[in-house]
Amino acid sequence: MYKNLAAAFAAACLLLSPLACPAQPAAAPLKIGFVYVTPLGDAGWVHQHDQGRRAVEAALPGRVQTTYVENVAEGPDAERVIRDLARQGHRLIFTPSFGYMEPTLKVAREFPEVKFESVTGYQRAANVATVNARYYEGRYLAGIAAGRMTKSGTAGYVAGFPIPEVLQGINAFTLGMRSVNPQAQVKVLWLNTWFDPALEHDAAMRLMDQGADVLAFHTGSTAVMRAAQERGRLAVAYHSDMRRVAPDAQLLAITHQWGAYDTERARAVLEGRWQSTDTWGGVKEGMIRVGDFGPRVPEAVRREVLARQQDIASGRLKPFAAAGADVRDNEGRVAIARGAALDDGRILKMDWLAEGVQGRISR
Repeated sequence: MYKNLAAAFAAACLLLSPLACPAQPAAAPLKIGFVYVTPLGDAGWVHQHDQGRRAVEAALPGRVQTTYVENVAEGPDAERVIRDLARQGHRLIFTPSFGYMEPTLKVAREFPEVKFESVTGYQRAANVATVNARYYEGRYLAGIAAGRMTKSGTAGYVAGFPIPEVLQGINAFTLGMRSVNPQAQVKVLWLNTWFDPALEHDAAMRLMDQGADVLAFHTGSTAVMRAAQERGRLAVAYHSDMRRVAPDAQLLAITHQWGAYDTERARAVLEGRWQSTDTWGGVKEGMIRVGDFGPRVPEAVRREVLARQQDIASGRLKPFAAAGADVRDNEGRVAIARGAALDDGRILKMDWLAEGVQGRISR
């Protein structure tokens, strides 16, 4: 039954006289690695994932030991870093960037005993789980606020890459804006990068030069917020509350909440019940939250946005549903027929831009 005499003695001691037994060595903490696609700052995508890392440490003191590597480019660099973490004994590794999916899968095949969390990835394996958030729900709510606050009727959108997740955000923002301001327009500039503060700032300036008085973005820095602050315009903070860098410009913030998910996944590894799952949570699950309104937002607008947030949480409001009329794309084709709503499969494969969006999908 026991592999050696020491184990047998320890078992007998605990049974007969627990207080007299020598102290048993504490289990080694679970080593958890995080890979960050940009430098770690005080706001943004990477900042929010680091908040998740910190939440794990706070929830599981002494039971986990976390490490992060920042500013890791997608591609070969990511593969090298992920492999190094696995070799160093990390048994749970979070890889939060779409471009990390393939490197994660490749390394996972080499280390079947290591568990991986591919954040925004869509391909799973026995030891690779996928997780994403319904960012578009927050985008729709931000669009309502933008539609109420714009004076020009034009918003600008600084976008990274034309992947479905970004298209979902642009379309939801536009639909939310036009739900309260039917003639509103959204101008999109594609950057084909997630993180280039100078380029992001320049794009924001160009959009404001073209008449946009409210800005949104899907990139990794605070540059768009800073540009709006400089020009006296409004902007939607994304990933994090960014009032520190844009105290007057922030319209509201769409914040990503990773702490609860990350902590539960770490507990699952510790308790031996981790499984490869596919998670896509939103407002209802507490993974997306809209709030942190700026000082220029009237109380009536705040109440309206928060009420619609409750409607999304309860299921009464679906951003990609056509109630009174067809939803068309910006080339005039029916994208959502009246009375219908997109299911998750169609949302995940989104490849069109909504009516009201000025721009094309960059290929």
